[in-house]
Amino acid sequence: MTTEPIITLVESLTPEIELGLSEMLISVVNDGASIGFLPPLDKAEALDYWRSVLGPGVLLWIAREGDTVTGTIQLQLARKANALHRAEIAKLMVHPDHRRKGIAGRLMDTAEATAAAEDRELLTLDTREGDPSNLLYQSRGFIEAGRIPYFARSGNGELHTTVLYYKKQ
Repeated sequence: MTTEPIITLVESLTPEIELGLSEMLISVVNDGASIGFLPPLDKAEALDYWRSVLGPGVLLWIAREGDTVTGTIQLQLARKANALHRAEIAKLMVHPDHRRKGIAGRLMDTAEATAAAEDRELLTLDTREGDPSNLLYQSRGFIEAGRIPYFARSGNGELHTTVLYYKKQ
């Protein structure tokens, strides 16, 4: 019997959360995800990343099943005076061993509801062309705004296009 993952807002990083996030990030990157890192990702780089995430305007959630971090998402609230109506969805990831359980959708629900509560009526995000995440975002009403070729390098050196999306809430 599988348990429903618990989604929690992370207000400060504990060593256990840092370790869980780092282990998940390593697994996701080594599985081929295009989220800003190249494989093989080492633990020190993963830990450094998570220790730098929390700051003004950044909301971070984790999904957990028991003590295991199974997913995460960030909502980055724009802070400039002319941009207070928007936010960016960033670093949505689900551990490869926990995919196809609805975790990504639940994390997106959480981020989108928080954006609405913060009066952020425009959401943006980007993802690598061809990745399954494109279908997730499209199914949630995100609209393709454009594509940038040669945007992200993969572990084998190949350059990939990124797709930019937006959603008006």
